[in-house]
Amino acid sequence: MPQAQAERSTLEVAAGLLRDADRVLVCQRSERGAHPGRWEFPGGKLEAGETAHACLVRELKEELSIDAEIGELLQVIEFEYPAGPRVRIQFFAVPTWRGAIENRVFARIVWQPLSRLPELDFLQADLPLVARLAAEGGG
Repeated sequence: MPQAQAERSTLEVAAGLLRDADRVLVCQRSERGAHPGRWEFPGGKLEAGETAHACLVRELKEELSIDAEIGELLQVIEFEYPAGPRVRIQFFAVPTWRGAIENRVFARIVWQPLSRLPELDFLQADLPLVARLAAEGGG
């Protein structure tokens, strides 16, 4: 039904880019849940009344056990999954953080060279940023 699709709400998401020189931290989803085994940047869905900055601080604490400083907005991507939700992802730089990064929820986390990001099976919504970062890294 076209009207039902028009009324479908958009999931608001905040994600962070943690960099170490020419590498970025990426996370692989577990085999349980939506998009099993796919790669993504850490972050998550905004809760009611929450700003993107507050969401990302909360998610990075929950997922990686760090207290993050949220930097500049790098890119906003809107994407509608064919059999799923419409998402609007705000990607932010995370220039500094306190605490040791600890994987609390993912199958794996890795520091991936920018030029090698396209080697991983990323969520479709992340692909425009993956391409941009890979080009920046010489890939």
